[in-house]
Amino acid sequence: MSSYSEENVITVAKGENLIYEGEDSNELYYIQTGTLAVLKRKSSGEQQIGTIYSGEIVGEMSFIDNEPRSATVRALSDCIVIPIPREVFTRSQKSLPKWHAALLNTLIDRLRNANKKIKI
Repeated sequence: MSSYSEENVITVAKGENLIYEGEDSNELYYIQTGTLAVLKRKSSGEQQIGTIYSGEIVGEMSFIDNEPRSATVRALSDCIVIPIPREVFTRSQKSLPKWHAALLNTLIDRLRNANKKIKI
């Protein structure tokens, strides 16, 4: 996407999902305004396991390790988010040392392993 800029924003209305648990990932998101809930499926429905606020990133784990999305993310208020496509991230990574990618992959792997041990 050669015409990418941070002006490429999307609006997520309160109650709408930005991310669905189990789906593939091609973008991560910078939350410009608003608040989102992080939800995990369980036998009795969904349970909120986290909250994402303005100024934070969401969708980073599956984006980096190419695993399916680990949770659903739903807007608790109207939100404006900036999608960051994989090709933009990859392009920026090329200017960083190789250990930077190794660090990200290690952190994501450890986080996924820790998440598997948590019972909700």
